[in-house]
Order: sequence, then C-alpha cells, then structure tokens
Amino acid sequence: MLNYIEKLLRPTSVAVIGASNRANRPGNAVMRNLLQASFAGPIMPVNPKYKAINGVLAYASIADLPEVPDLAIICTRGDRVPDIVDQLGERGCRNAIVIAAGLRVLPGEQGSVQEAMLAAARKWQMHILGPNSLGLMVPGIGLNASYAHTGAQQGKIAFISQSSAVCTTILDWAERRKIGFSHFIALGDAADISYAELLDYLGQDSKTSAILLYVENIRRGRLFMSAARAASVNKPILVIKTGHTLESLEAAAQVTRDEIGADGVYDAAFRRAGMLRVGELRELFAAVETLAHGKPIKGERLTVLTNGVGPSLMAVDTLLSNGGRLEALSDATLEKLRAIVPVGGHLGNPINLLGDASPELYQSALDVLLEAPEVDNLLVLHCPSALVAGDVYAAKVIQAIKRKPGRIPNVLVAWMGENASVAARERFSKAGIASFRTPEGAVGAFMHMVQYRRNQKLLLETPESIPAEIAHNYPAAQQVLVEARAAGASQLDTLAAVDLLTAYGINTVPTLTVRNGEEAAEQAEQLGFPVALKINSPDILHKSEVGGVVLNLHSADEVRLTANNMLERVAGTFPKARVQGFTLQHMARRAGAHELRIAVKNDPVFGPVILLGEGGSELDTERHAVVALPPLNMALARYLIIQALAEGKIRDRHLQQPLDRHALSVLLTQVNQIIIDNPEIHELDINPVLASGRELTVLDISVKLGDPAQRHLVIRPYPKELEETCELTSGRSVLLRPIRPEDEATHREFDRKLSDDDRYNRYFAELPKLGHEQLARQTQIDYDREMAFIASAVKSDGGQETLGVVRVLLNPENTEGEFAVIVRSDMKGQGLGKRLLQKMLDYCAACGVQCITGETMLQNHGMAGLARSLGFVVKRNIDEGIISMRYEF
Repeated sequence: MLNYIEKLLRPTSVAVIGASNRANRPGNAVMRNLLQASFAGPIMPVNPKYKAINGVLAYASIADLPEVPDLAIICTRGDRVPDIVDQLGERGCRNAIVIAAGLRVLPGEQGSVQEAMLAAARKWQMHILGPNSLGLMVPGIGLNASYAHTGAQQGKIAFISQSSAVCTTILDWAERRKIGFSHFIALGDAADISYAELLDYLGQDSKTSAILLYVENIRRGRLFMSAARAASVNKPILVIKTGHTLESLEAAAQVTRDEIGADGVYDAAFRRAGMLRVGELRELFAAVETLAHGKPIKGERLTVLTNGVGPSLMAVDTLLSNGGRLEALSDATLEKLRAIVPVGGHLGNPINLLGDASPELYQSALDVLLEAPEVDNLLVLHCPSALVAGDVYAAKVIQAIKRKPGRIPNVLVAWMGENASVAARERFSKAGIASFRTPEGAVGAFMHMVQYRRNQKLLLETPESIPAEIAHNYPAAQQVLVEARAAGASQLDTLAAVDLLTAYGINTVPTLTVRNGEEAAEQAEQLGFPVALKINSPDILHKSEVGGVVLNLHSADEVRLTANNMLERVAGTFPKARVQGFTLQHMARRAGAHELRIAVKNDPVFGPVILLGEGGSELDTERHAVVALPPLNMALARYLIIQALAEGKIRDRHLQQPLDRHALSVLLTQVNQIIIDNPEIHELDINPVLASGRELTVLDISVKLGDPAQRHLVIRPYPKELEETCELTSGRSVLLRPIRPEDEATHREFDRKLSDDDRYNRYFAELPKLGHEQLARQTQIDYDREMAFIASAVKSDGGQETLGVVRVLLNPENTEGEFAVIVRSDMKGQGLGKRLLQKMLDYCAACGVQCITGETMLQNHGMAGLARSLGFVVKRNIDEGIISMRYEF
C-alpha cells in the first residue's frame, strides 16, 4: 500500500494555507468543514492577516507551524501555489490539496504555473491532489478537508471524481438517501495524484466495499489499467465516463486532442479491467443504492412481487430487454403461494397480489418467497393505495426481512409515486434496503449487478490454447521490418506486408512483385486470372488517388495495358516519385464469403487496440467496430466476436459457410501476436478478410511504421524473453517460464499432487484442493504487479506438467514484494526449488525491487535452509510459530 496515500487519506494533522475569516472564501469553508467534522488531530490555519481563524490560533507562515502537517490544504490564488508548495516541502510536508483552478493555462516564469508547482513538488517528493480540487472527505476519521457545501456520512463506498460539480450533486443526493461513504475524493485536474494511486489504496482498504469513479479523461493508461485490474479482483468498481466525443471533451475540459482517447477504447479498457460502466448520473445513483444497501448476488434470476399488472410489466420488459431472466418458481413454492394469492391475482412469476392487497398479505407472500431456496433475488413493487399508507406496507416488508433467520435473498424495493411514498422510502433507507422510485430503475440497478458478475466470470474464464501448428516466425518478421527501416519506409509495401503475415501463419492471396508491364503480363498467366495490379512506390501513400490499384484484370493484354497506363498517370501526377515496379495478386472468389475487417490503431491513452468490424466499412471505433486491448487470448478473442455480433458491428449473414468463431479467434490472436512482437508497427489494417467456414484469407493489408519508443501496451503481455531451459540433478530438462492463463489445467494437476504437509506449509492451513476461481487467479496474473515462474516439463505421453512454482506479489511501487515457492512432493532433492527461487531473485533485481519477504512454518526446515543458502536473512519466531525470510537487493 502506498505510504503517501495513507498519509493523504488518514492524516493526523492538517494545515490550511490561506485560511480566512471572510465568508465565501475557500479558506473559510475549508476551516469550517474541518472543525465541524470533528477531526481529532491539530488543525493549523496559516495566514499572516489573522491571529485566529474560526476561533483557532493562526500562524503567520508555514515556517511558524508548531509541527509538520501530514496534509496541507492550499486555498490561495493560483500564482502563489508553486512557492507555497516549495515552502511546505522544505518544512517536511509531503501531501497537499490545491483548490485553485486554471493552473495549467496560467503562465508562470517557466511554462505554466502547474508545471512550476509540479517541479517544486518533485524537488521535495511531495504529492499533490488537484489543482482545481474540491478536496476530500474521510468520514470514518472525522475528516472533511474540502470546501463542499455539506459533508458525507460514514459508509462503505468510495467515490472519486474529476468533477467538483458532480461531487456536490452526489453529496446532495446521498444526504437525502442516508447513504454514506468511506472516502469522497475530488481529483480535480489530476496533475499528480490520479485514479491509479487511489485505486491501489482503496482496493486494499478494509473500510471500502465498492468504488465509484466519475471519469472525464485518463492520462496514464498503463498505471490506471494495472491498478484497476488489481482493485476489481477484491471489490466492484463502477465508472461513469463522460465526453463521448472528442469535440465535447476538447470544449469542456482543458485537454488537447492528442491526450484524449476514443470513447470506445475507454469502454474496452473498463471491461478488460473488470469494471462496470454506467451511462449517466441516474444510473450511477441507482448503482450507489444497490452497492450501499444490497449484497453481492449469487444467481442472476429475478423474482417479482407486486400489487399491479402495469408495474410488473415494466419490470419484466426492462429485465428481458437487458438480457435478464425471471426465476422459475418451484412447485413447492407455488403451492404455498396458492393459499395466499387472491382470486384474479397472478400466481406465477411475477406474483400479483392485486391493488387492494393488505400489508399483511404482502408480508405473508414475502414469508414464502424469502424461504424459497430457488429465490436468489427479489424485487418488491408497490403502487400507492387509498386504503393504507405506503409506509405501513414498507413496515411490514421490513419486518418480514428482519425476522428471517439465516440465508436471505438480495431484496430490492420500488415504492412508486411521489408524496405518497416518501415516508416509505425513508423507512427502507434506514433499514438498509435498496429502494427505487420506478420498476425500471430497480431492474436497471439489478442488471448492473448481473453484468458486473458476468464481467468477473469472463475475466476468470480459462482460455483454450492456441493451436500448436500455428506459425510464429519472429526472426522472419523482424527481417521484413529491418529491411523496411533500412530503406527509410514509413509503411510496408504489399509484398513485405504479406511476408509479415505469412511469418505468423496468416493465409494471404498469392502475391508477386514484377518490374514492368511485360513481366506483369507473363506472371499473371502463372497466377491465373482474374488478378489485381498495384503500383509500388515509397513516395505514393494513397495509390488509389492516382489509379494505382486496378482489380479484376482478365487477360495478359489487359494487365500490360493497365501497367503502362499507371506509369503514365504517375509520371504526370508525381514526376519525382520512385516507381519500383508492380504488385500482382490473384483475385480471390468473394461469392458466399463473409468479408471482415481487422485493424490495429494506436490510441493516445491506451496504446495499441484491436478493432473488428465489417469489411469495407469505415473504421469509427464508436459506430463501426468493437474494440479490444491486447494481449488477447482465445477466450478474450471469442468474447470480442460475440460482442461484435451482439452489437451488429459484424452481421451473421446465414451464408452457406457460416462464420467460424474458432478460426476467427485464432486469427485475432495471430494479429495480436504481431503487435506484441513488433513495436515498430503503429497501425495495421486488414481489409477485407474473406471468411468462408474455417478458411480465412487476407486480401489486402496496410502496415504503417513508427518509433517503437512511442508505442506502449497498457497491459504487459506474456514475457517470453524470461523463458529459460535448465537441467535438474536427475538429468531431466525443464523449462522455467512465467505462468500463463492457459496453464490452469496443468496447475490443477500440480495442486492435486501436493502432499498434505506441503500444502500446510504453503498455505498455513489445511485447505481443500483449489477450485477454478482460485486457479484462475493464480494463473491469470498482471505481469506488472506479480510474477510467477513455473517449472514445466514434458510427460511420457508428450503432454506438459508443472513440477514447481515460485511467485512474488509486488507493491504498486515495485519496491517490495512477498514471495512463496513450492515444489511438487515427488520432485524434491533435485535442485528445482533453488533454481526457481534464484530465477525469481534475478527477476526482482532486474526490476529494481529493494527487498522481498516470505514466511513459512517452523517445521519447514528445508525452506529455511534453502533461503539461507541464497542469502536471505532467516529468523525464527517461536511465539507466532513461523519462520520469516528477508532478502535485500
């Protein structure tokens, strides 16, 4: 956990620079909020104009402060901020909130005031929240370090927003609904502290059960993705992202076009990180309601109890249109309900008690449904009644829920109407039951929970292995790119692009290069007609603009004449262009084939992204294609295809040869590997791909090159360069390599072969064999945050098996880590444990890790001896029954 974030969010002392007694000043509002929130530590106002502020002794300068504050809140005008940050840093303060706005465009002595502020902060290793920040609140410690108009109640949800206006809106709504927060943080312009650092902290914070983000833009994509992926493993993260168009963000936010990522790419990033995106504030409010009062769902089916047909229809329509499902009630449950539901009501799901249903009837029906083992999620609807007040019904519902012992379904309620339902909603809020105004709002909130559950299951899905026969000739691909760079090319010509794809086993149409029209005519006879003819010139980027691409040529004479005409047009339009001949390709038969487009674009925030759409279409990431972040495995590629079909970005045309999803998944992973292996490639466009059953053929490809240093994957791919072969003392050859998601099956077998003693020494408990979810979390790791090396060997039947594993979990700063190593019981005494642990030490040293630690049981003498032999400091703790091991680099 980041130490400076701990000081920022749990300070023991606060200084307010620019505190004021004048009303309507940020310095006055901040002081008032700090004092009213009952913060236990010293609050130290700094302003030479006053002896006391709000009754608290003031200090004339930062140097006069009686102690170094953990947190400083700077409430002065913007141009004074850099000097104040410098003074605070010199005094020893390491965290500051900057309230002033516009520092990025405010000119300073060198560049902007914001640049000067950050330079001063770096000088003293300070960290800044803001500028343009409303501040932050941590209700659990009585901290309201903000100038907000109202405080936050204590709760279990953390909220982070770039917009101060959204913060105040959420505070108003939450106050009325009695919803509290563990942390409430306004990032402002996020010049220094960003989402990543806060997600790292909140993801491990025991007081936080869910995290909400309001995002306008993200600047450090890789840090954000790594932190978000780590945090979402432990708790739900919901995000609302504004600025669906570049124009809206440029107009409303102080960011330039080259800092803004495409909205569709943000969408893909949020999904890949395991977060759930909601569309608007209304949906965010509903999500907050369910997170505050609901609980994690187990099943995905919904049961509805109502007193009116209309509301139940609204609920069911919303449920089914969003991919939800109704629960099928058991015969036993239906039999119990038959004695309760009045004549004319509806016995099945939804259960309709009719408009004149009494509160007692509601309670009786609830008693049955709460006991029903098949009911995992229950929505209770109520329309206003002239017979009994709505809060009386609410009281009976709450009573039924409270008196139910043991397991209870996840319950949501929607009491419709305005004035007639206010008292009922207040009752539900106090009782901690998620309450909504409409059936659609309640079902929408429920489907957010369902979608989050589905996202998490998808991320833990075990991918199938890519077929072993797929070519992966990296040296051949590199040779193509080396030759292109040596020639000073900014893009590959057609033949070079074909060679690149061929190196990765991708099928292309037969392609030749020829020097002139005569040679083109001769070679066309060999290829077979019809053919396509394209001019080759490094000086002509868009060949079609000069008629440099002609398709469907059916004879040698036609080829010869076309080639000569091309040369004449080029000579007239680009007289200085270097013409290097022509590319000749056989025309593939398109009839009955599905035409697709696969492309790679370089997003300014999230780096290379893979797009899938219809062949020949425009490549707008919002309208024409679905987007995924590499690296892709087979499971992620298959999900991308399913998403494209569901959203209509590719269409199932019901052709004679239907789209083969497995074959297309393989092709997507091949394109993915090209991008991973070759950072020189900045853009790639395959258009079209002809898909006819299992046969996929690339007709045309464009490859643009760029500076490898300017292209970064936001998710670190499998580090193949860390693979190493070694030989055990027994003579058996093993491969030491990083673990992969595809290793789940062999890892399960490895876990099954561990002895009970080995498992107890590793896990400090008698745990059952690992299940799918546990194995998935051990094999699907973020190589930026964690590393696991396995020893893999070939079995007698030719399959693979895992003999041992060592892993280290690093802190977000990659300075410290915790390690564990275990070798299969029948493989001990062959030097494998030492080889694995030494490999991990070498890896940590190369990454700049400062120290790693580990623990094992007192009786595990072998582990203690191994650690000591490699230079660990080993200590025995008799009281706690453990051996601690520490290695400093």
